[in-house]
Amino acid sequence: MDHVQSQYQLWSSNPFFDWQTREELLAIADQPQEIEDRFYRDLAFGTAGLRGVIGAGTNRMNRYTVVRAADGFARYIASLGTEAKQRGVVISYDSRRFSDLFARLTAAVMIRYGIRTRLSDILRPVPVLSYAIRHYQAVGGIMITASHNPAQYNGFKAYGGDGGQLPPEAADQVSAFISTVQDWTQLNMPDETSVGQSDLFAWIGDELDQAYDDQLKKLIINHEAIQRQADMKIVFTPLHGAGSKPVRRILRAIGFRQVQIVPEQQDPDPDFSTVASPNPEDRAALAMAIQLAEKNQADIVIATDPDGDRTGLAVRDADGRIVVLSGNQIGILLTDYILSAHQKAGTMPENPFVVTTIVSTKLMRRIAAHYHVSLFECLTGFKFIAELIQEKDELGDMHYLFGFEESFGYLAGTEVRDKDAVVTSMLIAEMAAAARDQNQTLYEKLDQLYQRFGYAAEQTLSIVMEGKEGLEAIEQTMDTLRRDMKRFAQMNVSAVNDYDQSIRTELMTGEKQRLDFPRSNVLLYELDDLDWFCVRPSGTEPKIKIYFGCYDSDPSVCESRMTAIRDLVEKQIRDLLTGDVP
Repeated sequence: MDHVQSQYQLWSSNPFFDWQTREELLAIADQPQEIEDRFYRDLAFGTAGLRGVIGAGTNRMNRYTVVRAADGFARYIASLGTEAKQRGVVISYDSRRFSDLFARLTAAVMIRYGIRTRLSDILRPVPVLSYAIRHYQAVGGIMITASHNPAQYNGFKAYGGDGGQLPPEAADQVSAFISTVQDWTQLNMPDETSVGQSDLFAWIGDELDQAYDDQLKKLIINHEAIQRQADMKIVFTPLHGAGSKPVRRILRAIGFRQVQIVPEQQDPDPDFSTVASPNPEDRAALAMAIQLAEKNQADIVIATDPDGDRTGLAVRDADGRIVVLSGNQIGILLTDYILSAHQKAGTMPENPFVVTTIVSTKLMRRIAAHYHVSLFECLTGFKFIAELIQEKDELGDMHYLFGFEESFGYLAGTEVRDKDAVVTSMLIAEMAAAARDQNQTLYEKLDQLYQRFGYAAEQTLSIVMEGKEGLEAIEQTMDTLRRDMKRFAQMNVSAVNDYDQSIRTELMTGEKQRLDFPRSNVLLYELDDLDWFCVRPSGTEPKIKIYFGCYDSDPSVCESRMTAIRDLVEKQIRDLLTGDVP
């Protein structure tokens, strides 16, 4: 009997597993492909923790895979010594199915290992969890969430003592502890109802919200503009997630009086019943908010995802129509606003710096240079931005002002070390108020940026490849591209950055340079001037992602150039994924 069948038989028949699990699996006894997808591997633990479809099986999110992951994380913390256990962990969760159960199970596992544990008494978003780790000087934290994934997903995000997600080295150690449990029936399943009885346990309540809000208020730059534009109309949707209370609370606290929430989307809903996917990157997810904004003549629309770390924005264009901005557009608007506002107010710190990722807009290079601010580019994943904050600001002599990644994640301030949709919503509202104070819209501000720094045509494509075969096709495609660096030579590629091998190769000369980045399965192709494209597998979903960026003083020129590059690259990648080319 092969591994898949043996695991299926174990999970579907052994009384160690609860009757709901066994019943769910027996119902698919005549579906071999479904059985294989559930059992061909253990759900992988990486730098983003666990993330997967909810259901029974080793490749699914369920009480057993969560307890196994929590057990590995707890043993890692215990290995750090008595002080680490006394500092303890903080746990929060979002509105997804079983999030509160998974949080209580995790708390029970931590307590069993003698680790002090604080658990949020209600759902609270990622940035509050990140802040709480630093606030309580905890050694780590866990957020039960699948971020912006569809409703059938959930996840287990693990955090370190700096408030950022675990870096690769620590994640590898946790993964090693997890993998020592090969016999699932040897898991010591805890009683999650008993967590409150332990002296090691404490609930997190309103006092944390107050402390979090107080540090947010310190990041306001232009109080006067907010006061003058307090009646500016803002439509907000939390997309049924954990951002609902904290975003509304901070906007009200700093003075905005006309914040209208989408009523159908204000309460937690694990089914996200009003949207196909609760992703603020998608215009479809903002449809109800845009409709409300049209009805009430609102200036801007703000959206946050279920765990409150990503932020979407829609603004009115020159004709008064509401348009949804890209992650890069939001990023450069906020960067320019924060830098210009500090410069104007005379509050620019010594040695300031901003951060973005290698797959985000290259206009950041021109904007940072304009303000004489240092720019650091890092790998995709906000943990790398968090590491730069710690290295350059907390432990160095520089001062962090702002960082973002094109996938709608932004952060100002240093008290949180992950994407923060609450501070982003606050700063977007302030930025819009400052623009309105000058009789301008954010759309006009964006066009002024393009006129100053050049227009951008940027796009991200995602090709979904479900199941075992899909993951294998993605892996083979990346291997093929890595072996054949001249595959895209017809597009005048000047250099290829292979972040898995940490090598940059000049294609004309063959000269190689070392890349000072952690290893990651990413290939970035440099073209003329700032133009580029990049290919990488998603770290959290079964897809391969392709990024494009082209820049010119004429918007039509960079758009047509990007379209031509995109069509050629996309065809090559799709052909590789389906095996149509060698």
